[in-house]
Amino acid sequence: MENVPRHIGIILDGNRRFAKRLMLKPWKGHEWGAKKFRTFVGWCNELGVEEITAYVFSIQNFNRPKEEFDYLMGVFKKEFEHLLSQEEQAKLKKNDTRISFIGRLWMLPEEIKQLQKQLMETTKNHKTRHLNFAMAYGGREEIIDAIKQISTEIQQGKIQPDEITEETITKHLWLESQPDLIIRTGGEQRTSNFLPWQGTYSELMFIEKYWPEIEKEDLLACVQNYAERERRFGK
Repeated sequence: MENVPRHIGIILDGNRRFAKRLMLKPWKGHEWGAKKFRTFVGWCNELGVEEITAYVFSIQNFNRPKEEFDYLMGVFKKEFEHLLSQEEQAKLKKNDTRISFIGRLWMLPEEIKQLQKQLMETTKNHKTRHLNFAMAYGGREEIIDAIKQISTEIQQGKIQPDEITEETITKHLWLESQPDLIIRTGGEQRTSNFLPWQGTYSELMFIEKYWPEIEKEDLLACVQNYAERERRFGK
């Protein structure tokens, strides 16, 4: 396909509602969601997408019931250990994929943080593709933390207030790259605090299906729709 987005942001919504429809506990849907994400990454690689940023756990998600929180952390643990397996490490090396995590990562359980560090360390020299997991993430919180860092640098005399530009703020964010296309599944038509700075000019696509239900045809339809749009960036 021509004009494939270089960077896709994805909001994985609908796991719990998918599980409820199957008469299961809501958080059971996260297992299906994790399996679908593995497949989704493969589809993006086939299309030539260079970067994916997945919104997998927000700061607000810490307010969920403890049983669900613990279950979800268990799903993350399983998936990260899978990515650290010899077979998956070989795939990541072959595809030259670098893994990053963005968010207030210090809020996560120690076991999860250690796995994240290992994945970032083992893939740090890969450059062709990037896979970003937004965890303990919030877009407003990201901007707040950037402002705090800039304020500290002003106090230290490293920068003057009148020197602050868009580029200054961008460099202090957890993620500098800007998605060309942001997709949200689950039927909701909002971005829910996902990349508000980076996504200012992103094309938006909303899918009615729950995340575990999407198929390759749904992604292809989004990419085709994106290719047909005229991106003017305010011009």
